[in-house]
Amino acid sequence: MSFSSETKNEICTIEIQNSVAALAELSSLFRMCGSINFQGNNKLSFYIRTENAAIARRAFKILKANYELGARVAVSKNKQFKNRNIYSVIVPHQEGTLQALLDLHILKRHEGLISLDFIIPEKFKKNSACRRATIRGAFLGGGSLSNPDKGYHLEFTCHNSEYARQLMDLINGFDLKSKYIKRKNNYIVYIKESEQIITILNVIGAHQTLLNIENIRIMKEMRNNVNRLVNCETANVSKTVEAAYRQIEAIEYIRDQVGLQKLPQKLREVAELRLNYKEASLKELGELLDPPVGKSGINHRLKKIETLARSHGLEQKN
Repeated sequence: MSFSSETKNEICTIEIQNSVAALAELSSLFRMCGSINFQGNNKLSFYIRTENAAIARRAFKILKANYELGARVAVSKNKQFKNRNIYSVIVPHQEGTLQALLDLHILKRHEGLISLDFIIPEKFKKNSACRRATIRGAFLGGGSLSNPDKGYHLEFTCHNSEYARQLMDLINGFDLKSKYIKRKNNYIVYIKESEQIITILNVIGAHQTLLNIENIRIMKEMRNNVNRLVNCETANVSKTVEAAYRQIEAIEYIRDQVGLQKLPQKLREVAELRLNYKEASLKELGELLDPPVGKSGINHRLKKIETLARSHGLEQKN
């Protein structure tokens, strides 16, 4: 099951607070995945179609709770993906069908004419519960959420530019920064930042999904921090090894070409220690001297030895 499907299943368990919020959710759901069939003699029917059984049950439940309409749920196979089912909540033509579509503001009546309504009405925006329900319905019908292990992206696929703009404004009313673009024949309202996605999941009530994303984000940050520390430590070790190799090469060159006995006492002591303790750190070398010498002092003496070796003909390597 995809991350989006899991999120939608969770949302479908949320108890609806009141009938207006229920209709706000159903209206948005219909705008995303509903259709109207206009027939002759002023007859019409409508259906909501989804691949998610929980969404179909929720839509059917809202319809039956708010309208005395005959409705049924039909199951068919997806023509493109044979292993998937399509669930259709079907409301045939009957007394009350038109009024339901008018109540949901899918249709509007103006001067006796019936036409499509693309405006989110004020009654579905009048309070926080209705605004949240409107966004929730839009996500159930046309939303998708990427797997946070791969990236952060949440989007709503709308079929009308006016509705997409209004949905974006409604979402941004919760201190979010959603944007919308046209993609082929659709209009996409999207959010990409992880913190923004977590906020909108809280808005629509997907709290378990929110916690899962938070956990994944924390784990990713921990892995990134560990990788940075490991990379930094590896780089430091590499630098230390390279420096020790240069120092030993310089000391052996002086030993073979000049003789270590020709070095000043302080340089000779460090040179002999480096040859005897090739893997020791600068701090460890300094502690072997009597009296002990700090890292900077040891480093200074070894650099002098390297400079001396180069002055006697040792080629400097990049």
